[in-house]
Amino acid sequence: MMKTLILLLFCLLTQAADAQKAIGMHIITKYHQLNDQITSDTAMGLVNLGLHIPNIRFELHYAGNENFTGKRMYPSDTKTTFLRVEPAKALIALSKELEQHGLGLLIWDAYRPYSVTVRFWKLIHDERYVAKPSKGSGHNRGIAVDLSLYNISDGKALSMPTGFDNFSEKAHHGYAQLNEEQIRNRELLLSLMLKYGFKKFETEWWHYYWPDSDKYDVLDIPFNKLKMLQ
Repeated sequence: MMKTLILLLFCLLTQAADAQKAIGMHIITKYHQLNDQITSDTAMGLVNLGLHIPNIRFELHYAGNENFTGKRMYPSDTKTTFLRVEPAKALIALSKELEQHGLGLLIWDAYRPYSVTVRFWKLIHDERYVAKPSKGSGHNRGIAVDLSLYNISDGKALSMPTGFDNFSEKAHHGYAQLNEEQIRNRELLLSLMLKYGFKKFETEWWHYYWPDSDKYDVLDIPFNKLKMLQ
């Protein structure tokens, strides 16, 4: 009984500490607040990837219920997503190199409202796969992207180690018990993302992020408020 009470007290104190940290984090919830930042620093802007990358494909699993939560997390009419200016420019340049090899980008996720990360954390308390709300995530800051590759000629996705949101060792970059094609495709994506300035996330082969995250505030702006972005 005493151990149970101690554990319960520890959990409550941890949650309180996390909440206190979140309170101290600057979270932008209104589009006009973001727009004010963009006026002062254009690098704070969000770029609509669907308007700037030819041959890009979107499979936004969180706009439906075919994801690890089993529930829809984004509005069902979400057809595109966003990145801050610097990572967006890097991804645009990368896509041009891919096109020379007949390949295109398959995007699973990029910008993610902070409130969705809070919902994720309630389901999975594991920082290897879900960001703690007290810290915010690269997705919340508009500097992280979940992606794969596909053949432009036939529209088929390249064979990769796992599908999206696979929380197993098989999704780790160092996992080697795969066939040659899967390893080759994973390493192709890795080499290109690193070449254009992104950093890898060790436990998810599909997840990459832009450095210097402290430069960017956490955003909790709904997708319907970002539709005006070009």
